[in-house]
Amino acid sequence: MEDEAAKEDFDALDDIGDIDAGGEEGGVDLDHDGVAPATGGETKSLDLILDIPLTVAVELGRSKMLINDLLQLGQGSVIELTKLVGEPLEVLVNQKLVARGEVVVVNEKFGVRLTDIVSPMERVQSLA
Repeated sequence: MEDEAAKEDFDALDDIGDIDAGGEEGGVDLDHDGVAPATGGETKSLDLILDIPLTVAVELGRSKMLINDLLQLGQGSVIELTKLVGEPLEVLVNQKLVARGEVVVVNEKFGVRLTDIVSPMERVQSLA
């Protein structure tokens, strides 16, 4: 279901017309280098990225298995994960760790209560 919602978001982005780089219809005036001149309104430039869809995933744990074992799985099969009971879940945005949390139930739906936000320094170190 998340994939369908993300696909709808991407389709909505496709429906947006091309941005007019110059002219009177809401376009941005560019300087001679093709860069928008700096103005005091940095929130305007931030507004441009607020509607970009991201993939958010919550990872309960991982497991490695052979193809033969995978083919043997059926209803009721149990897959042993690398995480222990009580360990925090990992919250990934576009496959990058951004937070850790714990499972909660809200209105009969699962959710994640964030317990730790990954610092920008930790995120940079994880890229190396």
